Amino acid sequence: MKHTMRLVAASVLAMSVASAAVADPISDAVKSEHRSADAKLRDEFRNPQQTLRFFGVEPSDTVVEIWPGGGWYTDILAPLVGKDGQLIAAHFHVDSDTRDYYRESLSQFKQKVAEHAPYKGIQITAFDPTDALDIAKPGSADVVLTFRNVHNWYFNAGEDGMSNAFNAFFKALKPGGVLGLVEHQLPESYADGQMEKSGYMKKSVVVKAAEAAGFKLEAESAINANPLDTSDHPKGVWTLPPSLRLNDQDQDKYLAIGESNRMTLKFVKPK
Repeated sequence: MKHTMRLVAASVLAMSVASAAVADPISDAVKSEHRSADAKLRDEFRNPQQTLRFFGVEPSDTVVEIWPGGGWYTDILAPLVGKDGQLIAAHFHVDSDTRDYYRESLSQFKQKVAEHAPYKGIQITAFDPTDALDIAKPGSADVVLTFRNVHNWYFNAGEDGMSNAFNAFFKALKPGGVLGLVEHQLPESYADGQMEKSGYMKKSVVVKAAEAAGFKLEAESAINANPLDTSDHPKGVWTLPPSLRLNDQDQDKYLAIGESNRMTLKFVKPK
């Protein structure tokens, strides 16, 4: 009887050890019950598990999320690094001239940090490519993440805006730290002018700006690529879901394409 009990105990212990060995914090965060059903529907196109693995995000990291907006990725990052690491949300910089959209988005995000349990401990800072560049203490971040934001800095503040942004990210990162970037991708064969208001950016332009700030492009991935997207739509990237700016016009066509074709780039700050 004692022998049998020892075998059962050993078996339970082995199963516990095996379970711990295959624990997957990123998968658990993506599957979190705190994420809405609508948010999870977009995983098909935003691929959060694969993207965060590619960037090498770890639960113990200090992560700066640039312009988290309503918190689509924050809902994943907060439980992922909230216990052993630190999440810094570099949200919109608000002043007297700020548009209502940015002001309301920041207000709602602050309310969520105050009231939503998984957001407990998030540090809120501000980022603007002209007016707010101190997103974290210099050399303090393991990872800086930005999802589909570069085009905003480009057509609101031009190449100087992009330059300021990448310099700010470089300053915040530790030596060896990672800048993970996802952006709507414009084919290199298209005219540069199509970057102005379309929401799409050329990879060469993004890489040039990052490298000018001191980053090295370590790797790129097709995780978020969509070969069905031709990147030349009437209302730019917002023609596609989830925006569907043409409303009912050709909606089936754009739903069939899906969300935009995106570059996924991993930059490193040299040691």
